[in-house]
Amino acid sequence: MALNTQPNLARPDDFYEALIDMHRDLDDAQSQSANAQLILLLANHIGDHATLLEAMRYARAGVVDVPAVQDAQAHPLAA
Repeated sequence: MALNTQPNLARPDDFYEALIDMHRDLDDAQSQSANAQLILLLANHIGDHATLLEAMRYARAGVVDVPAVQDAQAHPLAA
């Protein structure tokens, strides 16, 4: 399964609003926990290891200066 990086949300504004609402009234630790739980739920739903690794690379590239696309076998988590 290839990672779809093209806009694909039917209602992106509604999604963003729901995401913000999910964090409402949470302290920083609770907010981080909610994010982690959401990530794990979505990762379980996706299920495909290579797709998840690709998504992690893209996410990391968004915050640090690393190549966004690498050979999956070169990734230390690739099995």
